[in-house]
Amino acid sequence: MASEDIAQLADALSKTHVGDGELSFKGLGLKLDDAESVRELVSQIERYPGLRALRLEGNTVGVDAARAIAKALESKDQLQRCYWSDMFTGRLRSEIPTALMSLSGALMSAGARLTELDLSDNAFGPDGVRGIEQLLKSPSCHMLRELRLNNCGMGTGGGKILAEALIESHKKSAALGSPLRLKVFIAGRNRLENDGATALAKAFQLMGSLEEIHMPQNGINYAGVTALASAIRHNPELQVLNFNDNTFTKRGTLAMAQALRHLRNVQVINFGDCLVRSEGAIALAAVLREGLPILKELNLSFGEITEGAALIVAQAVMDKPHMEKVNLNGNCLGEDGCEVLREMMDNMDKGDMLASLSEDEGEPDDEEDEDSDEGDSDASDECYETNVCDEIVKENGTTDEGSPEKPESQAEILAFLSSPSAEDLCRMKMNLQQQVNASEPNKAADIFLKLGSLYSEDTETQFAVFEMIDEVLKKILSASALQSTCFLTTLMVLMGVLKGEGKAKKVPLVPGQLLCLEHAVQQEYFTQEHASLLYTMLSRNCDALKSFSSAKERLSSALEKKKPNHH
Repeated sequence: MASEDIAQLADALSKTHVGDGELSFKGLGLKLDDAESVRELVSQIERYPGLRALRLEGNTVGVDAARAIAKALESKDQLQRCYWSDMFTGRLRSEIPTALMSLSGALMSAGARLTELDLSDNAFGPDGVRGIEQLLKSPSCHMLRELRLNNCGMGTGGGKILAEALIESHKKSAALGSPLRLKVFIAGRNRLENDGATALAKAFQLMGSLEEIHMPQNGINYAGVTALASAIRHNPELQVLNFNDNTFTKRGTLAMAQALRHLRNVQVINFGDCLVRSEGAIALAAVLREGLPILKELNLSFGEITEGAALIVAQAVMDKPHMEKVNLNGNCLGEDGCEVLREMMDNMDKGDMLASLSEDEGEPDDEEDEDSDEGDSDASDECYETNVCDEIVKENGTTDEGSPEKPESQAEILAFLSSPSAEDLCRMKMNLQQQVNASEPNKAADIFLKLGSLYSEDTETQFAVFEMIDEVLKKILSASALQSTCFLTTLMVLMGVLKGEGKAKKVPLVPGQLLCLEHAVQQEYFTQEHASLLYTMLSRNCDALKSFSSAKERLSSALEKKKPNHH
């Protein structure tokens, strides 16, 4: 090393902040290739008696330099925090695992007990995770509280290695009486995809201690999102959820909504650029209305959310006392929709809460193909939604119990539903409650519309239809807010009022279906919240029902009377 380089290094090191147990070489831009180049740095480490934090970020460390630093760390048993992001710039990818193994080995030899480890912005790939694998499994990480691995290119392979290391660390530490309780996990921009996310979800569920999860830009779609959602509900202290720029679609969003029902401490939700779409956004709004009491920030930007759904989300956050910011930018509200949203927020003195709407995409084209990015069929979509809601039903203990119907009765009901007629409805005494379940919104909505199509001014038929409608809706709408919202949303999609995900086949409408809804709205089982939801959806899409102006007007009037005044 040239004498002028040594002088330059000595000058740079003299400006490092040393104190409070922290030794910092942050951002000095040092090129540390060999033992000679780190001689002064190593000397400072060795001379620091109570070293608790070491900052090496913003320098570039080679294999030989890492070995020399590691040697100095072997005596630092009080070290707790390693800030080692962005310290391999310009290094061969093959060098990084070797350097990390040297540093890891030193920490383990010293008997250090880390609470924070930051290796972000080191493009080390799956092999780099191997470089810290043994460290993560060792007693040196049993007290780890914050793990930052942002922008490391781990890929699915690295995600799996990391997950296995965390699981083993938890098992080993639990056996010693003090299980690993990681609080902050950051791993954005790592191409984890579904397999990596699913593997990590198992570790998250096992630990159950997370307060922050940041996993933006990882190419995760609904399968990985669903696995993460399942893990999230086992982490009751969660405060921050950042999954920005992954692909939820309706299925993933429903799974997330289900998980969020179990959490009380969440303050920040960032599902921006996640394609939550209108149905997903409305499901999240249902969860907002019944839970998440201390939420401060909600980001649903760039999610292909239409005007009606955006207004329902805004209504849901209005009464949140701690709410500071709701971001609905980059969606499909259109100019009028943006104006209505701003006006609604302003009227409630919440205008400052709303983020800019400057990048709104405009109202969606009705002919636009909204199939899932994964190209899945509607059948799998429907099946998945059922599975999601099934878990909610089992959880709440509201599954149907009791004696099964006689086979003849069941067969008669199925025959009726396949080809309904007013004559059969009046003739047969059916228990349609057995045919509907809050876990199957598509089926329940289909049954409602079939019954509504039989509506007639004939007194006997009208009475029979209303009786069946009441029977069906009393059961569906008495379920949780999330379940009843799923049903009403599905009903509006089938009626063409709300733009749904995929190619949901709209049913042929008749005025009787709207008149049956008008009847239902006036019943006790149809709450103010249900009325507000339906009113917002109907009022934002007049074209869908323009052929039935009289029936629509009657329904709108009934909803207007029922919905809460402050919305």
